[in-house]
Amino acid sequence: MANMTVAPRRWLARLAATAGLLVTVVVLLITPATPASAHAVLQSTSPAASAVVPSGPAEVVLTFSESVRKVPGKIRVIAPDGSRADRGEPSFDGATVTIPVDPAGERGTYLVSFRVISADSHPVSGAFTYSVGAPSTPPVDSGDDSRADPVVGAGVKVARFLGYAGLVLLVGPALVLAALWPRRLSRRGPARLAWTGLGLVAVATLADLWLQVPYTAGGGLFDVTSEGFGSVFGSAFGAAHLVRLGLLAASAFLLRPLLARPSGRTDAIILAVLGGAALLTWPLAGHPAASPAPAVSVVVDAVHLGSMAVWLGGLLMLGGFLLRQADERELGAILPIWSRWAALAVSALLLAGIVQALIEVATLDALFGTTYGRLLLAKVGLFTLVIAVAAYSRQLVRRRTAAQRPVPVRRAVWVELAVTVVVLGLSATLVQTTPARTAVSEPSGTQAGLFSTTLSSPLFSLQVELDPAERGNNSLHLYAYTKDNRPQPVAEWRATAALPSAGIEPIEIPLLPLTDNHAYGDVSLPAAGDWQLRVTVRTSDIDQATVTATVPIR
Repeated sequence: MANMTVAPRRWLARLAATAGLLVTVVVLLITPATPASAHAVLQSTSPAASAVVPSGPAEVVLTFSESVRKVPGKIRVIAPDGSRADRGEPSFDGATVTIPVDPAGERGTYLVSFRVISADSHPVSGAFTYSVGAPSTPPVDSGDDSRADPVVGAGVKVARFLGYAGLVLLVGPALVLAALWPRRLSRRGPARLAWTGLGLVAVATLADLWLQVPYTAGGGLFDVTSEGFGSVFGSAFGAAHLVRLGLLAASAFLLRPLLARPSGRTDAIILAVLGGAALLTWPLAGHPAASPAPAVSVVVDAVHLGSMAVWLGGLLMLGGFLLRQADERELGAILPIWSRWAALAVSALLLAGIVQALIEVATLDALFGTTYGRLLLAKVGLFTLVIAVAAYSRQLVRRRTAAQRPVPVRRAVWVELAVTVVVLGLSATLVQTTPARTAVSEPSGTQAGLFSTTLSSPLFSLQVELDPAERGNNSLHLYAYTKDNRPQPVAEWRATAALPSAGIEPIEIPLLPLTDNHAYGDVSLPAAGDWQLRVTVRTSDIDQATVTATVPIR
């Protein structure tokens, strides 16, 4: 009778898993192809930036380095009198964006502000001016701040970290319970860990979808609209996350019997297929899908992620359960098998990491001269430390002393886990950082050597971004916020830059207000050194404050 009850449950679980795979295939088929590049760069405009044209153009054309997608309501042309000069919705044709403009507009300076989404789902924003007949005082864009709230940017990284952590908590218990768990031991603790992992991955996926709306469109944590969700769900990023949720739901049916008792081989194979498909959704929603070799990058990144989950999840099961609960005979059987698995996982992790680095970094200059490259070096250094600890554990297993003396192995396992938590944090930051290959090829005014800091005063906090923080021409972006992190309207901006060590007196930086809390300026810094940046912000007729920052210029 029990067998008759189990059989329909297994049949339903396999049917649900098959449905999950079918949904995956359908969504992937209807998802538009992703261009083979990342982090779009504005290459040219018509009219050209700062140009003076004799008569008003009928359209403004932006040409990027790759295909871009629309962010609803974030492309505007402001006339000299502050009114909207654009007419109708802009059209997108691959890397070209065409904005219809009223050709009968008044003479003077026009402001063009834009925010679009690049192939790897990251927003790209900027602004420039052109003049009709003769220049005039540039207008101010009174629209919403196009920059995402800092809380949103931090939330994206936290969500990615939780997703990775949940993957580790899910894969480790499922793998060990399926193949290495002694029958006499209770499965309750590992099962709870696995369900926690599944829940974390699901919550992180939903958080990713929510945060992507204000992250790409700009605004605070709750500045979301149905149009914004529609844009996210219609993208490759949204499709990958929806597929992941479907696969998680299908996997839950097969996880329940696996976590409760030893399961059949067929169920384990289906679960492994579902897990492999789910792993692909991470690279399909990030840099790998937009690399110069997307097919290779996606597969390699999935292998990298899966190997990490197997290794760290297995270590967690060893340190948290097996080394404390299993007896000497059981450990004598389990540890040699786990040691071989760990060696294979680490080898795959290392090989996949090398391939990723060759694709995403490509040159030594990119490795040492970009934020992405330096983060990668830090990750490699920590990984080397973990490998050394793992080698020590493997020697104990080879000497057959680990089963008799599990305490040293347990300590080594916890050291490995502690260091790899930091590695996961670096990984969550890397996926939000411009790839090194792109950073070194970007012209001045992009993320190649961005200096960013937040300055505080009693009246406001000021986000300062100087790009590329090198000798020569630099772009300065200033964002003012209230103490509760809301956009702070600014009545007047003033900024200077000086290099006292070289006898360079303060240089006035002309600032162009783009929105009521965002100003932009260009400044030429002729020498390397620690420049003193001084910014005065007036928020009303009587309230103003000055903040300073030391900016290292290479």
